[in-house]
This record gives sequence, C-alpha cells and structure tokens, in this order.
Amino acid sequence: MADFVTHEAPDRDRLKVTFDTVADRYHQIRPDYPDELYAALVAAAGLEPGAELLEVGCGTGKATLPLADRGLRITCLEPGSQLAAVARANLAGYPDVTIAEQAFEDFRPAHRADLVFAATAWHWIDPAVSYRLAWNCLKPGGHLATWAASHVVPPDGDPFFDELQEVYDEIGEAMPAGTYFFAPGEQPDDRAAIEASGLFDVTLIRQFDWEIRYSAEEYIALLSTFSSHIDMAPWQRDRLFSEIRRRVAQRSDRQVRRHWGAVLHVARRREMPVPVG
Repeated sequence: MADFVTHEAPDRDRLKVTFDTVADRYHQIRPDYPDELYAALVAAAGLEPGAELLEVGCGTGKATLPLADRGLRITCLEPGSQLAAVARANLAGYPDVTIAEQAFEDFRPAHRADLVFAATAWHWIDPAVSYRLAWNCLKPGGHLATWAASHVVPPDGDPFFDELQEVYDEIGEAMPAGTYFFAPGEQPDDRAAIEASGLFDVTLIRQFDWEIRYSAEEYIALLSTFSSHIDMAPWQRDRLFSEIRRRVAQRSDRQVRRHWGAVLHVARRREMPVPVG
C-alpha cells in the first residue's frame, strides 16, 4: 500500500497522529533525502547562513539536520510528543534549532521566517488553510518549500511490491481501484494548487529519485512507520509481515529494492493586501 497520499478529514486527523507511536523506529528507517535536493532548495530560496526557517511537522528531524548543518536557524513544529522528544535529542548539538511541540494550525509566529518548509508533512495539513498559514508566517520575499518521499516504480523496478498485493488483498487492505505508481521523474506536482492559492509564485519544481535496498526486517520496519500499516489490526500485520519474511528468504540476495521519488516545490510569497488572520 502507498502511505504518502492526501487523506480526507477525519481520516487525516486520525492517521497523522499514528507516527508518534513509532518515533524511535521512524528516524532509523525512514529514507534520507538526497543532498542535491537541499542544495537546490537553498539556491532557489536564496538562503544564507543565519536565515530564519520554520519547519512544518519536523518529525524526528530527518530534514532538519541537513539544513541545520548549513548554519540555518530553524524553528521546528511537531505536535507529536514522542517525535518531538527524538527530534530534540537528534538536534541537541544545534543551538539555533528550536523544537516546539505544536501543530502548524495553532502556531502564531512572534516573527516571520525567510522560509517555511515541510518534508513529507504538507499533505497532513488541511489544504483549505495550508497556504494561507504559510503566507502569514513568511517575511516579504520569503519562500515556501514542500516535498515528500514517495514510492516510484521504474521500468526495471523490483516486482516484489506488485507480487505482495495478493497478501494485501487477502487481509482486506487492497489498494483502491485506480491506484497508480509513477516512474521516477514523472510524478505529478502541486503547481496548480500553489498557484490557485493566489499567495505564491512558483520558482522551482524539480524531481529527485533514489534507490534503497532492504532486508526483510528492514522492510518490515519501514512499513511499520506508515500510517496505513500502523492502523492495521495486529492479525493483518502478522500475516503480512510473516509473508514478507518468507518471500524475501526465497530470494538469492535476500533483499527488496525500493525506489523513492520526491518533487521539490519552491514558491515565493506574493506581496499583496491579503488579510492576516
């Protein structure tokens, strides 16, 4: 099953809190984003050391660390108490990084940021308010950046995922009809939504892809951090995970290849008399 999709309320509100139950595992097994993505972001947003950033849904700090290493000042919003605790531990060596245990929807900035960004978190924010909230938090000329790690499937991709769908069907977790996984470099982007907000001008959209190889236990650990799998009944996870172990053990290299893709969006705040509320 795919985990990085836009959920409708109330499912969005229910599922977005599930990650807090797997905070320690999340940081260890969730994929790191490519260095090239951060370089493109910094260049597109014109960020210099000391720039003020606001991160929406920092989780355990997966995307925070590479930007903190570049000398940027970051306020991180994370409503999950366990995730925030892991983030504080991971970022303890960065005095210019602050972790606030707070939801983006409830945040009222004391001062505005040069960049608001969200890494695999933007889809959890209500799209009816997300762009307005970001606009309110930005300085004139500031930027919004969003991206997410998604499952992509190249022509020579590992067939393991497709083969496993019969097990998902068996446990009542079949993919919705019409589900489609894009090839690397061919994912849809959010240009239309960004422009429809009337609050931002898109300055960069760029796609990145990479591959990670997992053992059976690593792959199970990864799935265990997906909201859709956390939300399963124990018997469903037991059946799925036992079948993953059995099938991977039959492979000559005892590994699963998973391809990841991310679409980086960078947009500049429009200067217009938009009410701040």
